[in-house]
Amino acid sequence: MTWTALNSADQIDAIKQQPGYSIIFKHSTRCSISMMAKRRFELDWDQLPESVPLYFLDLIKFREISNQVAQDFQVHHESPQLLLIKDGECILDQSHGAISVEETLEMVQ
Repeated sequence: MTWTALNSADQIDAIKQQPGYSIIFKHSTRCSISMMAKRRFELDWDQLPESVPLYFLDLIKFREISNQVAQDFQVHHESPQLLLIKDGECILDQSHGAISVEETLEMVQ
């Protein structure tokens, strides 16, 4: 699995139009908790279907994109935060220690 950098409003629009599932991981590169949550997620991400695109948002560099994600998917901004998007709607919002591949898989299957 690999991350796709999320750094433009056009990508958010594309995610909203995409059928099926997508994952957005909002990460603060200055936060050790965020780094730990990202590493934990990456340890198990090979369990996810390869058809699920993984988007990585550096919210320090792209704060305006992070704000748009929160607004467009109607979620409260958190960091770290994982959003599971299905057919343009956020169906799972996890943050901090609650970020889990296992729970994400329960929603995908």
